Amino acid sequence: MSLSVRVIPCLDVANGRVVKGVNFKNLRDAGDPVELARLYFEQGADELTFLDVTATVDNRSTTYDVVRATAEQVFIPLTVGGGIRSVEDVSRLQASGADKVGINSAAIARPVLIAEIADRFGAQVIVLSLDVKRSERTESGFIVTTHGGRTETDIDAVAWAREAIELGAGELLINSIDADGTKQGFDTELISLMRANSRVPVIASGGAGRVEDFPPAVRSGADAVLAASVFHDEILTIGDVKRELASAGMLVRS
Repeated sequence: MSLSVRVIPCLDVANGRVVKGVNFKNLRDAGDPVELARLYFEQGADELTFLDVTATVDNRSTTYDVVRATAEQVFIPLTVGGGIRSVEDVSRLQASGADKVGINSAAIARPVLIAEIADRFGAQVIVLSLDVKRSERTESGFIVTTHGGRTETDIDAVAWAREAIELGAGELLINSIDADGTKQGFDTELISLMRANSRVPVIASGGAGRVEDFPPAVRSGADAVLAASVFHDEILTIGDVKRELASAGMLVRS
């Protein structure tokens, strides 16, 4: 695990606006991505994750101008995902200010894309985003989905994570669709399972509702914790989460 736990706000963006829903459905407007990015940077976020949640569904590229405007406002690592299908897309995103890229649907469709990006830019650039649902159809009990959670596959989430790491993925972003937006806590079973099968950092996402939800995710093996609606709705601040983690004996960045 990392020396210190990273706290990462997530900006799910559609049509140039931050959106949030429950279980990846019923998206509602949550604000301007540039303004929110600046706010979270000022609050002490360790990184930012920017996901264009309709880019793959709409069969288009990520909105580069929003990425560029966001990168101009924050001076912490920025991960951008959504609609990335090629090495050229990664190159263009880096030119727009992205430090890392999140890939999901395109990598499932063509796994060698992970190796192509890793060979060109290094594994540290690749965050494999897994939108995961519980299912009895796989050995692990979890499957991965594509197209913003809209399309289920028969792929075992744990087996896919292991394959992606071998191909060159440098981090795993584990999005629990079942927990997403529920504010009932992270899926610690899923986090523990991924930690046991990963030699790269694991980012936990989905389900945060209270400061007390964050330490169990870290105890289960998360190197970083990611949340969206609790920050967008001003239920919690970055500082609130870091203080709770610190009080639980976990190292956080000031």
